[in-house]
Amino acid sequence: MRRDGNPEFIEALARGLDVLRCFRPGAGAMTLSEIAAATGLARPTARRILITLEQLGYVRSGERGFSLTPRVLELGMAYVGSTNMWELARPHLRDLVEQTGESCSIAQLDGSDIVYVARVAVPKLVTLAVTIGTRFPALQTSLGKVLLAALPREQLDKALAEPSRSGITPRWAPERDEIDAVLRDVRAKGWAVTDQGLALGIRSVAAPVRDGDGNVVAAVNVNAHAAETTVETLVEHHLPLLLRTASAISADWAAWHARPLETVAGPAGSRSRPDESRA
Repeated sequence: MRRDGNPEFIEALARGLDVLRCFRPGAGAMTLSEIAAATGLARPTARRILITLEQLGYVRSGERGFSLTPRVLELGMAYVGSTNMWELARPHLRDLVEQTGESCSIAQLDGSDIVYVARVAVPKLVTLAVTIGTRFPALQTSLGKVLLAALPREQLDKALAEPSRSGITPRWAPERDEIDAVLRDVRAKGWAVTDQGLALGIRSVAAPVRDGDGNVVAAVNVNAHAAETTVETLVEHHLPLLLRTASAISADWAAWHARPLETVAGPAGSRSRPDESRA
């Protein structure tokens, strides 16, 4: 059945995406039965989808079942490339890493999770590995607090109602009253800090990245190991540097999206289309 009653909805495509998303971090290979159970699909349907994905190069089959291939990364990197976030943020993140000696990242909100879209890391032993595309529960991260605090009430309620797809059980599990108090504090200060709420040993401070209209489009953070960096160091030393970096990235983001686009005339009788080059 169509999920929202829209006659334009393609159920087969949605089922294929469900199969790709059912592979959890660290799960490795999954059997046909596990995939069918995870997606709620009948085994024959799941099998046909997996065969299709295998022929397209997104899935491989082996003795222990099915697993994703690196080609799946193309789907996520297409998003990162289309926003130009990495190219805009890279020099600023590198400067921030040099100034703080800590790893720095940018993330955006997806449901109740954050997803990392840019990162410059320093080699340190941390509890949880982070790469582009890594997903964490938003509420327990400084990045997520900034992003959630920027949502209107209705969107916030919807986001918090969604279960995390990160596969991680965070240490901090607050009630709604505490959540609202924390997010009010983030709105008032304009930044957020978290101290081992996601996992032991991880603390960070984050600030919003805004577009030309002042809307929060992402968040940037400085991430540190709790055994090496105190909360006081994060707030007193790293935060001012972070706020300047967030402002610089926001300015570049606004300038990029405000750039003029050249209109290219098409063949006679056809519509003109915008060209992606600058005028």
